[in-house]
Amino acid sequence: MLTSTGLGPLGSTFNRRRSATNNNDPPSSSAASSNGTSSGIMVNISDKSRSKSLLRERDAKIAALEKEVLSLRNQISNLSNADNNAITYGSASRRGKHLTPYGNTVRVSISKCSAKRRQLLAERARMGRNASIATQKALNALPDEGGDGGGGFSSQQALIDRIQDMFRSPHEHVGYLKSEQFAKDMLKLNKKVRAVLEDEPRCVFLQSPAYVFGDIHGNLEDLHFFSDNVWNLGMSLTAGNFVFLGDYVDRGMSCLEVVSYLLAMKLMLPHKVFLLRGNHETRDVNGWEEHYGARSYIAQCRERFGEEIGYKVWESTNQTFDRLPLAAVVDQDIFCVHGGIPRPISDSSVEGGRIKDILNVSKVAGINPPYEHEDDNYQQVASDCIWSDPASEEQEQYSVDRRTGYGDSLRGGGAICFGHKAVTNFLQQQGFSYIMRAHEAHAEGVAVSKGARVFTVFSTSKDHNQGNNAMAGCILIDFEKMQVINRSPAYRNQYVHRRDSVSIAMLSEAEIAERVKLGLITSDPREEQFQEEEFEEFEEEEEELQDSSFEDEEYAFDDRRKSSVDPCGTRASPEKSNHDSHDYFMEGNDMPSQRIDFSGATTSRKSKKRGGFDAIREDEEDDEESTVNGDDDMEPFDDDENHYYGASSTGMSPGMRRVGI
Repeated sequence: MLTSTGLGPLGSTFNRRRSATNNNDPPSSSAASSNGTSSGIMVNISDKSRSKSLLRERDAKIAALEKEVLSLRNQISNLSNADNNAITYGSASRRGKHLTPYGNTVRVSISKCSAKRRQLLAERARMGRNASIATQKALNALPDEGGDGGGGFSSQQALIDRIQDMFRSPHEHVGYLKSEQFAKDMLKLNKKVRAVLEDEPRCVFLQSPAYVFGDIHGNLEDLHFFSDNVWNLGMSLTAGNFVFLGDYVDRGMSCLEVVSYLLAMKLMLPHKVFLLRGNHETRDVNGWEEHYGARSYIAQCRERFGEEIGYKVWESTNQTFDRLPLAAVVDQDIFCVHGGIPRPISDSSVEGGRIKDILNVSKVAGINPPYEHEDDNYQQVASDCIWSDPASEEQEQYSVDRRTGYGDSLRGGGAICFGHKAVTNFLQQQGFSYIMRAHEAHAEGVAVSKGARVFTVFSTSKDHNQGNNAMAGCILIDFEKMQVINRSPAYRNQYVHRRDSVSIAMLSEAEIAERVKLGLITSDPREEQFQEEEFEEFEEEEEELQDSSFEDEEYAFDDRRKSSVDPCGTRASPEKSNHDSHDYFMEGNDMPSQRIDFSGATTSRKSKKRGGFDAIREDEEDDEESTVNGDDDMEPFDDDENHYYGASSTGMSPGMRRVGI
């Protein structure tokens, strides 16, 4: 580069002058006089001197530029070394390694149920009892975790402790799970977590090691399996980050327990636990009681807390869901999302590409149904992230657009599917290697598709008719390795017992029925520590708590707009696959409508608006089947009085119709 820059103009000038000199040579010596010959010699000598001068000038400029380049290289090298030293020894490293004044003592606890389950408990205690006076003084000067050490933090820690105690021994906290205190805790928890989520981008970036989990769907039993075997000392004492890909509610009977635990972990470890949004984290889906019945999130809120307070808890949780990020990127190499890759809405060659599109989605997005302020293009991006599926081999051949790689999903309702070309384009444009997503049931827990570039993770083994041998899986991203962790069907269940289990032989039918509603059946009712409270109205002095679930008055739903995907027109999973219909809502089932009457509820202005890793052989790669697993046809509920055809035909979302808005 230096040679070209230094020699270009000078070299061309020099050549042109030499050419002019040669053209001025006399054509014949006989035609020149003695004076003429002498003059010609003087001209030649003068041109040669000028050329030498130009060459020396050029060489001097080259030498000066080389010296400048060397100086710049030295400066860059010095700056790089300084940055490396700052990262290794400087304040950037120290900021992440503050000393806590507490230590953790690990002990083994035996559960009080007849299973006598061993638990590892980490108890916090302040350090410095045996230290010197100077050391103890230094430790005492350290700030408590949580900032100012005021009453706000102690109240928050007490809230987290109650949720953790419930999660560790749910059968011992049956009364708490139906109590006024649990409802208050849910409202407080949602309010605090919303503030945390508002500081997160729509696509979060993190480093490995990281554990990636798929759909949980209110399955407390499988979540306990991961707790016992992945973070048995607690998430705070387990190395790595935790990424949950969405679908925390519906289908399972322990939705409130699952949501409260995950939100508590997010509040306690905001930079370690990452909760992404799934299609069930929308009002149109988790409020669809006509389809999911008692297994819907709104029905469980109503059953636990009554219609008015139950609606407040449901709406407060959905306001938290509105703020969940849509995607995550691990090590700048692995794209994590609930459904799949979104269609581009801008020039793919522009820096940032699809990730930039996701980052531009509104910080508060209803999606299904959308808010008035949501842009149509970015609402499509959000819908694609939570609803799309990999294309099946048949779709690749007949329905996927060969130019874009996208097509209509067999799920229906406006959802899309993405094929090989879409995956290749996305990974190349963003510089990623893999896509990790959830959204579809797999008996093997983890499945692979699209040339081993798309991983589908499913972290619940229940409520999807995958059979008794279904597994729940997660993936550990450990720097340059990815490892699958599956729950074996033979793993002993410690939390939920069958009706014919010997462990519950001493329970009365009423006690069994009560625990069935909670998704729990305890093995020893004599050890129950809580008596069920009769739910009472919140007191007047807690007016702030009552109103906390309706803070989003500046956000209003647009009843006239259509969502990009209409949940009423979708199936739980694409058809023609092994994901069978749910036994609690099968075709031909005459389940009566369970409309929720919230006419007596106090609402605000806003609410009134309203597969495992199989060996992949080369000869099978072309015949690869999609990770898609089918499910029941989620047809709109129909009765003699009301007909629900979805937002696309009525202009009102199912969730809004359902709560009587």
